[in-house]
Amino acid sequence: MSIPTAGFSAIRRLVPVLGLLLASTWAAAQDLGDIKARGTLRHLGIPYANFVTGAGDGFEVDLTQLFARHLGVRYEYVETDWENVIPDLIGHEVVFGQTPQITGSRPIRGDIISTGLTVLPARAKVIDYSQPTFPSAVWLLARAEFDVVPIKPSGDVGHDITATKGRLTAGSTFVRHNACIDPRLYGLEGKGYRLVEFTYSSNVNDIVPYLLQGKTDMTLLDFPDIMVALDKWPGRIKIIGPISEEQRMAAGFRKGSPALREAFNDFLAQIKRDGTYMKLVRKYYPTAPRFMPAFFADATDKP
Repeated sequence: MSIPTAGFSAIRRLVPVLGLLLASTWAAAQDLGDIKARGTLRHLGIPYANFVTGAGDGFEVDLTQLFARHLGVRYEYVETDWENVIPDLIGHEVVFGQTPQITGSRPIRGDIISTGLTVLPARAKVIDYSQPTFPSAVWLLARAEFDVVPIKPSGDVGHDITATKGRLTAGSTFVRHNACIDPRLYGLEGKGYRLVEFTYSSNVNDIVPYLLQGKTDMTLLDFPDIMVALDKWPGRIKIIGPISEEQRMAAGFRKGSPALREAFNDFLAQIKRDGTYMKLVRKYYPTAPRFMPAFFADATDKP
């Protein structure tokens, strides 16, 4: 029996849909029970701000290794980058915007994103987040010698953000689209600011070195990266003020892995109670509790 031309067209339209459905089913099947049966937890990480140092340790590396031990499985580190980290988790390409577009399937390379991943609304439409693992915020940073004066904190974060945005007119500023320093997230595009897309490297750890080389005058940067930069280049950079309200970072999971996410949340609560969490904070970000004390107030700081 022949198939009408219209029927072939319908089949061609259906094939990609079936492929996505099959890939989604495969992704959904990889939950806690499957990971325990496989015996390995695959950690998707990106060298970034002491979360993943690239030398085999880091806040999120230590945390995820402890989680794997808690589950009774082996730990496997899988390095990725900011463009691929979510596709590597969910097994689909993603084009982010106001409404993320999920396209063709690809191999799933990991089970958990644990790398200082900021909780953003667009990402939450594609993945599920754990309970917060670390605080963040995006601030404006400048070279120490650059002629721009830091704002005077008013006690009103909205007022301080407005004042900080006013400082953007003083010079050029590094930004990075599809990351937590994406200018679209903070209403900065189309305002006449000199925004410079950071394209010198795929690693956001390199932003401050290029800033210090004079490639730009200022940069947007998030709180954990600033903590590292202040320790690494004392006296060479200055904080101008906040660009965002306080944010949260968390581990990322496939929407088809609710049991794994729940197990991680239980584990996180446990290590906050027994003091392990704060030991990791003090090891990698010793000054963080001083800058954002409210976030760490519910964690036990046992000796």
